[in-house]
Amino acid sequence: MTADDLAAALCAAVLAQRFETTPDGQQGGAPLGWHPSIDLAVAVFPRGAAPVCANVLFSREHPQGLVARFDGGDGAVDNIGFHADVRDAAGDSFAWLPGADWSRIAFPAWFGSGPRFVAPYPASLLKTLVAVGVARLVDAGRSDWALPLAHGGATRPLADWLFDMITVSSNEATSALVAHLHARGAIRREGGREVRNELHELFEAQGLPGLRLANTAADGGWGNGAGAGVGQIQMTAWDALRLVWRLDADAPARPPLVSAASRAVIRRALDAQRLNEILSSESLRALPGWVAGIPAPPARFAHKTGNTQNYGSDAGIVHDGDLHYLIAVTTSLGQRHAPHPDAATTWKLPALGAAVHAWLKTANS
Repeated sequence: MTADDLAAALCAAVLAQRFETTPDGQQGGAPLGWHPSIDLAVAVFPRGAAPVCANVLFSREHPQGLVARFDGGDGAVDNIGFHADVRDAAGDSFAWLPGADWSRIAFPAWFGSGPRFVAPYPASLLKTLVAVGVARLVDAGRSDWALPLAHGGATRPLADWLFDMITVSSNEATSALVAHLHARGAIRREGGREVRNELHELFEAQGLPGLRLANTAADGGWGNGAGAGVGQIQMTAWDALRLVWRLDADAPARPPLVSAASRAVIRRALDAQRLNEILSSESLRALPGWVAGIPAPPARFAHKTGNTQNYGSDAGIVHDGDLHYLIAVTTSLGQRHAPHPDAATTWKLPALGAAVHAWLKTANS
């Protein structure tokens, strides 16, 4: 398997789903009519061989897909100009609405150069950034996993807040931990603006430009209404994958972001994920028309998902026998595209996960 083989397989898997035909609840169930934004990255760890990595990106501007090139083979993407997502004066996402004219939207340049790709909001995948930030506080002796942390009328150990933030995607737990980052000085605001963010300093030092947790509030606010959210909190699939890589003790070593002990705390939460509803679909098996995703079992998928009305994302670590890989995806496919009120997104996303997994099983055999 080569990186070119993997990139070609990922492009083929995306195109085979015909995502432009996805029903859209905001168009009365009619087909979407344009290719949604999909940023998909995979890193495979063949036994006894070097990692094989690829990142492909699709949007209404690039319906046939772009293939990322990495600085140094597995560094930052260096051939794509990433632009930030946007929200309007009311704090609402508008770039993904039916009839949105991208030629009239000023998407802020974010980083990189080359063809433009507008990075969709990562939704609750952002909680992996918060987890790393809190772990860094613990590792520096500025907090403790057993610390009783009070927020919103509840007091619980720090590790319990993190577990709920990851496993059931608790927004309240996320707010508690964001507030803790502010209280311990990891994020600092003065005069209504952010003046220091230790996570951003970390990501810059580690060559992870596609990760940003900007403009959260001291009370733990991190959504659109707090002035953060869409356009301020950003994750590319490739850098989300490289973040997870550093949380995978079984993967080839990369510069650590957190200690082995803190990595184990986060990994236990990823292993216990209860929202298997994007690239995997085991949580939705009882729904009519269920479509299988990354199979569990036999595969073990330690991951974090995210979804809102406009967005769906997933990133994690897969083991299936001798097959070991990382996968991350961010998309503009949210609950408005779901076939059932209890589903998170279109069945096409778990179908994509299943297709990628099947190809990797064959290529790795």
